[in-house]
Amino acid sequence: MAKKPTAAPTINIGISEKDRAAIAKGLSRLLADTYTLYLTTHNFHWNVTGPMFNTLHQMFMTQYTELWAAVDPVAERIRSLGHAAPGSYAQFSKLASIPDVPVTPPKALEMVAILVKGHEAVARTARELFPIADKAGDEPTADLLTQRLTVHEQTAWMLRSLLEE
Repeated sequence: MAKKPTAAPTINIGISEKDRAAIAKGLSRLLADTYTLYLTTHNFHWNVTGPMFNTLHQMFMTQYTELWAAVDPVAERIRSLGHAAPGSYAQFSKLASIPDVPVTPPKALEMVAILVKGHEAVARTARELFPIADKAGDEPTADLLTQRLTVHEQTAWMLRSLLEE
């Protein structure tokens, strides 16, 4: 007779199941936004052309590398809260608040404008979750959100600077 699998132990980290579920849901949206922005930035790195090629090609590489490094801590925080992290394109497309990368690569400065909007959107997603994590006393998530807000707001500012005439 096959052994019945044992249930996972109850999670008792001082955050209620209801709060952990709400936070994991918000973090799933943050993960989807971050991954979508990562793909867009990497795509733009590959497809940028024009007189700013070298500058933007390098800048986009720095940015997509940072975004790639950011997805793991977000996904692992979801797991720490006892929930499965989304990880498919189908899930990300349903959860993300930012659109997928344009099929036809835009001009260089349009790429920059799209990335500004993307970073601002990810910042809004993180900011929407912050009060929920704060109210639940979830300091690790609040810290993660603060770190992400800092990166996205600073990156949006730097990209916006390229659009000034």
